[in-house]
Amino acid sequence: MENKNSYKIKEKGIHGDVKIADDVIAIIAALAATEVSGVARMYGNITNELVSKLGMKKLSKGVRVKIEKDAIIVDLAIELEYGVSVPEISSKVQDRVKNAIENMTGLKVKEVNVRVAGVAVDDE
Repeated sequence: MENKNSYKIKEKGIHGDVKIADDVIAIIAALAATEVSGVARMYGNITNELVSKLGMKKLSKGVRVKIEKDAIIVDLAIELEYGVSVPEISSKVQDRVKNAIENMTGLKVKEVNVRVAGVAVDDE
């Protein structure tokens, strides 16, 4: 059963191949991003119409994963807490997501692109 939305992370060994679905990589990326202080949440409640206009048809809960030439490219849409430094938090998110995916899967991450799609403001 071949699924073009999964990536082989281990060639056939004694017990067979090991593959990982792009949804799993997306979950790893989302969890890693939200662990960074200053990130309020993933931005993923985008309508299909808007997603189509942006060319992100596979956007799922603020994460899109694709593979190019044996490397993973991750696009994230996040909402930041009000008052944080966008460049500082974005850089921390990129590092955290890249390290989490590479450490957990063994796959090489080529890019982690961050789009700040919103700012969370307390209702006080």
